[in-house]
Amino acid sequence: MNFIDFHADTLYRLFYRPQGEAGDLQRNSCQVDLERLASSGYAAQVFACFLDIEKPPQTDSCYGDVLGMADLFTQQVQKYRDQVRFAGNYNQYRDNLSHGFISGFLSLEEGGVLEGQITRLDSLYKKGVRIMNLTWNHENCLGYPHRPPEFQKKGLKPFGIDVVRRMDELGIIVDVSHLSDQGFWDVVRYGTRPFLATHSNARALRKVSRNLTDHMIRAVADCGGIVGLNLYPAFLAEPPSHNVDAILHHLKHMINQGGRQSVGLGTDFDGMDLPPTIKDASNMPYLVQAMEQAGFSSGQIEDVCYRNAEQFFQRYWSES
Repeated sequence: MNFIDFHADTLYRLFYRPQGEAGDLQRNSCQVDLERLASSGYAAQVFACFLDIEKPPQTDSCYGDVLGMADLFTQQVQKYRDQVRFAGNYNQYRDNLSHGFISGFLSLEEGGVLEGQITRLDSLYKKGVRIMNLTWNHENCLGYPHRPPEFQKKGLKPFGIDVVRRMDELGIIVDVSHLSDQGFWDVVRYGTRPFLATHSNARALRKVSRNLTDHMIRAVADCGGIVGLNLYPAFLAEPPSHNVDAILHHLKHMINQGGRQSVGLGTDFDGMDLPPTIKDASNMPYLVQAMEQAGFSSGQIEDVCYRNAEQFFQRYWSES
C-alpha cells in the first residue's frame, strides 16, 4: 500500500535539537524517517517547517528559522537522493514515483513569519514551500487561530486576504488547520483554488476547536479539497483515545460528510505530546489492516491512504 501524509513535524524536531542528537532524515529518534517511510511503502511525505512565533528563535528571527529548516530539508534530500526526491508539483511527484523515489514535499506551519511582507511568499516558494498554514495557535499578521473561543468569530485580516490570493497565484496550497472558524469561511470566500485542512478531524465526534464541523468538511470537499485525518489521541475522543476504533469512527464520519474523495492522511507525527495508537510511520500498515477488518473496501482504503492526495495534487497543479 502506498501512503501520502499531508503533515509531519519531523523537520522541527531535527532542527531544534543539538546537531546529530535526534539523528537525520535517514534514521532518527522521531516518528518519521526514510527507513520507516520506505518500510511502509510511502509514496510521499509532507515535511512541515513548524515554529512557535512566541518563543525565541534559534537564528536571528522566526523567518530565519523557517529558512534554516527549508535548507536542512534540501540538504537531507540531496544527501539521500537515492531514496527521496523533492516534489513541488504533481508532475514531479509522478516522476519520482515512477523511478521508485519517495517524494518529499515542503510546507510551512505558521504564516505569521511573513511579518507583513508578502514578498516573502515568493522567497518561500523558491525555497520549495508548497503548502502553508495561515496560523498556528497564535494571532498573527494574517488572522486568528482556533483558540481562545473569542477568536472563532474573527476572520482573516486584510493582509491575510492578500496572502490567500497571492498563494493561489503562486501555487502554494492554503492550509486551514489551526485557523479560526471565521478565518476558514474567509478562505472559502476569498480563495480561488482548492485548499487543505492537512491535519484535522470531525468536531461532531470530538468537540475541540482544532476539528472541523460537518459544514466545514462539506465546504472543503465542495472546493475540491481534502481533510487529512489527524492521529492525535486528544482530537479523536474524550478522554484521549488510543483505540483504533476512534480513528475509524472519524474516517467514516468524514467520508459520510464530504464524500469518498475528500479524506486523506495528516498524521501529525512528531507534533504530538501524547503517543498515538499508530506509533510512527512504520506502523501505518496497521491502519490498513484495521480498515479492512472494519469493512472498508480496497478502493476506499486506497483513496484514503494515497489516491485522494494524488488526485488533489493533480487537480491543484493542473491549474498552475
